[in-house]
Amino acid sequence: MPHYGFNFQWMFWKDKGDQLPKSADLRALDFMAEMGFNFARIPTSYWFWVDAFNYYNPKEAVLSVIDGYLAACQQRGLHMSLNLHRAPGYCINGNALEKHNLWLDRAAQDAFVWTWEMFARRYAGVSNADLSFDLVNEPPAVGQYGMTRTNHAALIRRAVAAIRAIHPERDIVIDGLDGGHLAMPELADLGVIHSGRGYQPQNISHYLAEWWDEWEGQPFPVYPNTQFKGKRWDRQTLYDFYQPWRDVEAAGARIHMGEFGCYNKTPNDVALRWFADLLSVWQACGWGYGLWEFAGPFGIVEHGREGAKYELLHGYQVDRELLDLLLAHRISEESP
Repeated sequence: MPHYGFNFQWMFWKDKGDQLPKSADLRALDFMAEMGFNFARIPTSYWFWVDAFNYYNPKEAVLSVIDGYLAACQQRGLHMSLNLHRAPGYCINGNALEKHNLWLDRAAQDAFVWTWEMFARRYAGVSNADLSFDLVNEPPAVGQYGMTRTNHAALIRRAVAAIRAIHPERDIVIDGLDGGHLAMPELADLGVIHSGRGYQPQNISHYLAEWWDEWEGQPFPVYPNTQFKGKRWDRQTLYDFYQPWRDVEAAGARIHMGEFGCYNKTPNDVALRWFADLLSVWQACGWGYGLWEFAGPFGIVEHGREGAKYELLHGYQVDRELLDLLLAHRISEESP
């Protein structure tokens, strides 16, 4: 069965200060297991376990929190995907705060590889059924921060080789380029899972999002038939958008959609029609997914999207229609 579930932001963003990350939300994980989901992606910031860019001196107290996340998932039969959302030298949010550059500076590259070697050793006895490593969240577009397809591929191959030298069978995940959207045929031979995104068209998924200034001047959201970047978007457009990912899969790679979601400023009926088409495309392809997020403006719990119908489940106010769409578009082990 493919992996289906949610992203959790327990160790996602660290402001200045010495605060510890959040503990695992056991009630949320219980909800997932009860509803038949099996995947928890944990985007982390290395700032939690490193002070002042001292990459090689991680705090054991913080690493123990990650151990707790894994144990909580294992106890409930959930697969945990450990992700570096902020890696040494790069983050899609606030990259200027980094001391080094992941694609240009050897200091960042060495620290990046060492970090994954550390996790590979720490979890060497954990099975692939329980854990995968998602190397770096949403690399930038080609040319941004000096990243090229060549130096990115070299870095990924180096990190994968380092992990496999410690744990040859560990499942490794690599995110697509340009915020996760662009497939990487140059890495189709690597034997890793390629992780895509479900945010297109962004004038639906990110309408009025404060951190995405391209929404300015966009018309009020409609779906299908919204116009975005020279295309009229409907289910066929979505299906065509993922053709490069199907090509990478045909070359031997495995595919998973590690993030998707819709900000709560898009009308609920529009969002649900878009979700239904997107999920049906992935179901036809046989791909799993991870919704960004569980609770919050992109989630299924108390997201605040106008017109949503909530149902009290396990103590949560859950968007029942969105939950039903997520459940209906899974592929079980018994599916033909």
